[in-house]
Amino acid sequence: MEVEAVSSLYDTEPVGEILDQPDFLNAAIRIRTSLEPTQLLDVCKAIEAELGRASGGSRHGPRPIDIDLLLLGDVEMSTDHLTLPHPEVTSRRFVLLPLLELDPELRLPDGTELQAALDGLGPGQRVDRVAPPP
Repeated sequence: MEVEAVSSLYDTEPVGEILDQPDFLNAAIRIRTSLEPTQLLDVCKAIEAELGRASGGSRHGPRPIDIDLLLLGDVEMSTDHLTLPHPEVTSRRFVLLPLLELDPELRLPDGTELQAALDGLGPGQRVDRVAPPP
């Protein structure tokens, strides 16, 4: 696995079912990998566990780390454990801003332009850039 690019770091307000919690830090990375999607998910979950995330917590609740697979090239799939592209990729400002920083022309496998998705979001979902890429 090779890291090709890293976005800026963003401070973001909680979005989802549990809003009464501290802000999150978000970033995106672009990697090159030969792993299959489920293998890559297993690696991400192992990293989360290594960094102190316990399984079975509240959805959208406080957690020390959350690694999501958002896109994997042109892969489209849906299983009990993984959906690609991530089903919320077009509705979350904290996802779209770092992704578009890495590639302003980025599209989903079905052709959806992520910039158009960002432009279509309504108000809310505060996202503040707090650090440039490393």
